[in-house]
Amino acid sequence: MSGNSGETIMATISCVTFNHAAYIRQALDSFLMQKTDFEYEIVVHDDASTDGTGDILREYEKKYPGRVRPLIQKENQYSQGIDNISGAFNFPRARGKYIFMCDGDDYFVSPHKLQKQVDYMEAHPDCTLCIHSARIQLEGRALTERQMRPYRGSRVIPAEEIVDKASGYAMSSMAFPSRLVKNLPDYYVDCPVGDTPLQLMAAEEGCGYYIDEPMSAYRVGVAGSWTVAGKQGDYAGKQRVYYERMKKVYEEFDDATGGRLREAVMSASRRTYYHTMVNTRRFEEILNPAYRKYYKELTFRTRFFIQMECRMPGVYVGLRGLFLRRKR
Repeated sequence: MSGNSGETIMATISCVTFNHAAYIRQALDSFLMQKTDFEYEIVVHDDASTDGTGDILREYEKKYPGRVRPLIQKENQYSQGIDNISGAFNFPRARGKYIFMCDGDDYFVSPHKLQKQVDYMEAHPDCTLCIHSARIQLEGRALTERQMRPYRGSRVIPAEEIVDKASGYAMSSMAFPSRLVKNLPDYYVDCPVGDTPLQLMAAEEGCGYYIDEPMSAYRVGVAGSWTVAGKQGDYAGKQRVYYERMKKVYEEFDDATGGRLREAVMSASRRTYYHTMVNTRRFEEILNPAYRKYYKELTFRTRFFIQMECRMPGVYVGLRGLFLRRKR
């Protein structure tokens, strides 16, 4: 569809980027390849990149006027304490009835992604979050799964399960009605990550739907990404701060919903704590029977390496090195 027809815009793709010159073309091209029977737009926030990302965005803006709408910062906003860039700079500019999320180092895989998700949400007004599975594309060397597939088979996701879920949802899979973000709650602003509060907002207002089809790709191990940067320096300290902030977010969400989803909220908060213990290898907590529910949710490979590292650390080092060499 043309970006200049003057028709009502049905979908806004919200993209946040920083030093993604190596990836942003693939992201933008994957947005532009979408086959729809409705108008859509692409709003991009560049957080003062220093690698030429802004120049690429200007090139696409010139080539696709009205369709690609970048906001290129002169000063980095994240470093000034603005964690959720989308809420501060992209959502206020969104003109679509629905918003689709995708970071600048991820990309869409299916040209029918927008159409399929919009069709479902249009037919089911109670659906406030539509997601799907995603491929995992590894950058560098790491131990990771090949896909983000939280469920086996397409299905409705009740509000309680959006809050308290065993497996995460890919940001690049998320679509929701733009009305959800017209007035952002405190728990969105206070959250250190952007996807969780959006999911909580969706759970507060309705239910979700999962399409069991990998229609986007999620890159793991990108230099400078939030995940990679978080592992530098005092990692254990960062994980403690992260959990404390997330605990506050869940408490604020519980207040906002009048305790309606309290059991799910408490479990989700405990799972967050448990994952920080896994990340920092606190074995006395990882193997604590009180957290067995969350231990069983870990992948077989993760559990295998945890047991190996705990019981036979020398063997673990050798096996992990072997796995990483095989991934080169």
